[in-house]
Amino acid sequence: MLCDVDNVIRFYDTAPLAELERAAGLPEGTTADVAFAPELDLPLLLGKITKEKWVHSIASALTGLVPRAQARELGAALANAPTRCDDAVVDMLRRVRRRVPLVLVTNATLDLERDLESLGLADLADHVVNSARVGVAKPEREIYEIAAERAQVPFQRCLFVDDRIENVEAAVALGMSGVHYLGPAGLRTAVGSLFDG
Repeated sequence: MLCDVDNVIRFYDTAPLAELERAAGLPEGTTADVAFAPELDLPLLLGKITKEKWVHSIASALTGLVPRAQARELGAALANAPTRCDDAVVDMLRRVRRRVPLVLVTNATLDLERDLESLGLADLADHVVNSARVGVAKPEREIYEIAAERAQVPFQRCLFVDDRIENVEAAVALGMSGVHYLGPAGLRTAVGSLFDG
C-alpha cells in the first residue's frame, strides 16, 4: 500500500495564520495561495531550497500587499503551522502494515523525517518516499516507480491513496488501484480486507 501523508495522515492548523491574515486586512487563504504557487512551492518540495528560503520567498511575494515585517510573519506562520495526525487513519495503516508493505509517498520538505518523529510516526511505514529526498514530486511517474520498487511489488499490486485526485489518476494510469481520500470512512472501506482482525 502506498499512502500520502498530508491531508490523509497529517493535518495543519491554519487558524493562527487566518487570524494574522484578518489582522493584516487580507482575505483568509491569501498566504497559502502565494506560498503554494508552483514557482515558490516546487523548489521546496524538490529539496532545492530550505523552509527558511521558502518563507523568504513568501514574504517577498506578499510585500506588495502588506509591510515586509508582516509579510515575513505570515510566511513563518504558514511554514510553522501546528500539526496533528488523524489517529483513526494511523490505526488503520498500522493494521494494514501487518499484512502488506506500507510506503508513505509524499510531496514534502527536508523536515519530513523530523516531523514524523515528533508526531510519533517514525515507525509507521516500511519506507518513506519524500519528494524532497528523491528529487521528483507527484504526479510525476518516477516517484511512483520509486515507491513500487521500495514496496517490492509491481504497479498492478499497489493500492495508492492520496487526497489529490490528479495524484490518484497518475497512479491509476500506471496500473495501480487508486483511492481518492475523502475521509477515514472511505479509507476503511478500501482497506478493510487487509485488516488482520
